[in-house]
Parts: sequence; C-alpha cells; structure tokens
Amino acid sequence: MIRFGVSVERGLLERFDRLMKEKGYANRSEALRDLMRAQLVAEDWRAGTEVVGAIVLVYDHDVRELEEHLTDLAHAHAAEIISTLHVHLDERHCLEIMAVRGDPARLKRLADLFRAQRGVRHGELSMTGVA
Repeated sequence: MIRFGVSVERGLLERFDRLMKEKGYANRSEALRDLMRAQLVAEDWRAGTEVVGAIVLVYDHDVRELEEHLTDLAHAHAAEIISTLHVHLDERHCLEIMAVRGDPARLKRLADLFRAQRGVRHGELSMTGVA
C-alpha cells in the first residue's frame, strides 16, 4: 500500500464522509479506492477495454416463442456469454442472469437485443473492469 495526502474543501469532505457512512465504508481509504476503481472502469468502457458483467432479464415465459428467441440470441453470442443462471420466479415469470465478458460496446448492444424481445419485462446490464 502507498499512502498519500489529499487536500479538499471542508464542505466537500463533510459530504463525502456522510456518503461514506451511508454506504457502509469502514474508512475514507476504502471509499476512495472504490471511487478510483469506478472511474477507471468508466475509462475502460470508453476505451473499449475488455470488461466483465451481467445481463439481468425478467421475462414472461408464456409469451409465444420468447424462450426460443432468447436461446437463439444466447447461442449466437456464445463468445460473450460465459455462464447463465435461470430462476423461476412464479408460474409465468423467469429471471435470467448471464455472465458476460468482452468489449463494452458489444455487450451493451447484446443487452439491448435481449431487452428488445417482446415479453422481456425488464433488462439491465452491469459492467465492471477485469482488473
């Protein structure tokens, strides 16, 4: 670990300390490391550096041919989808979680393809850096 000092305005530090406590960080160092990582991941997304993430879908499996369309999309993008989890939420609705890896722009387009299917009620893409 490397230690360094940071100078900030009192008001900014007070707001940061409140946020840090609300989020449950043990100390400022943990909170700063998390913020730094988040900014670096955002830079990776812009630069097209490989990222990992999850596409989360909730869909109505009673919608005609939806499951077949989702399966076809998954097979067509097997290079990006590294694992899946399927959960039956109730008699009609399913939760699908796909672990993905690749170029951020490609993963965003892939998530958009899944979300655009008739019967998908909600879809979300979460990405983070590999390193």
